[in-house]
Amino acid sequence: MQLEIFTKLLEVIFPVFFIIGIGYMFGKKNPNFDTNIITGFAGSVGVPSLLFYSLTLTNLDFYLFIKFAGITLLCIALFAIIGVVILLLLKRNVLTELSPIILPNMGNMGLAFCLFAYGPEGFSIASAIASMVMILHFTLNIFLAKGKFTIEPVIKSVPLYAMLVAAMFLYFKTPVPKFIVNTTMLVGYTGLVLVLTSLGIALSSLKTIDIKKTLIISFARLLGGPLIAFAVIKFFGLTGYQAGVLFIQCSMPAAVLTYLLAKMYSADEQTDNIASVIAVSTTISIFTIPFTVLFALTYFN
Repeated sequence: MQLEIFTKLLEVIFPVFFIIGIGYMFGKKNPNFDTNIITGFAGSVGVPSLLFYSLTLTNLDFYLFIKFAGITLLCIALFAIIGVVILLLLKRNVLTELSPIILPNMGNMGLAFCLFAYGPEGFSIASAIASMVMILHFTLNIFLAKGKFTIEPVIKSVPLYAMLVAAMFLYFKTPVPKFIVNTTMLVGYTGLVLVLTSLGIALSSLKTIDIKKTLIISFARLLGGPLIAFAVIKFFGLTGYQAGVLFIQCSMPAAVLTYLLAKMYSADEQTDNIASVIAVSTTISIFTIPFTVLFALTYFN
């Protein structure tokens, strides 16, 4: 039994970190490589296709989709409480530096881990969670980085439209035409590989500053996430792959997208602090994620 669990663990974590490692080595070898083409394709085509495909893959129940969208918002609200307290204690800017604590990397790392751990059913639940986080990136995250809310990023958010179209198929229980399924599958999985690669490239150039405070924030993200997830799982009585997916998703490190948006809207000091948290939390996650996935596979199988 233990051998089966560890074999499964290797099947889950190796492909993800391998692809990230390829990106990291490529970024080190080509430090001036422009990732805008990759991120542009992934954000406007790859990720929306992946969300649509995964949400409609197993005919996910519409009300289950709404349920996990609500649970995701609850988890993020609880993350925010921890984040505000820690940032106040560390005398950091609460508004602009909250995003890497409350918005984990559910969209590429989390989706990939859940796919390999729990198959298509888990992938659908993971996508329901990730879709809400993607929407928050282009609403709440921009508000935090910019200091004010603007409707323009919401209107231009392609993942939002992909999620709404998928929700219509789920609500009306309408089968998705096979040619759309095949197209979104191909483009979506391509996008998943590209975003994991671009994550590695981004990590190769991120710098770390104020290591003591950065470590505290990073551990708050990596330890607070699974603790909150476990409490929410118990509160809602979640079991099986639904519980395991939520646990894995909440245990992810800070999302690189928080840095990209901070770079666009925030001051250099806050941007550097966020970059440090992403670099450190992702590095530490190399050691924490195997335990997270092992726990999920053992207790939520």
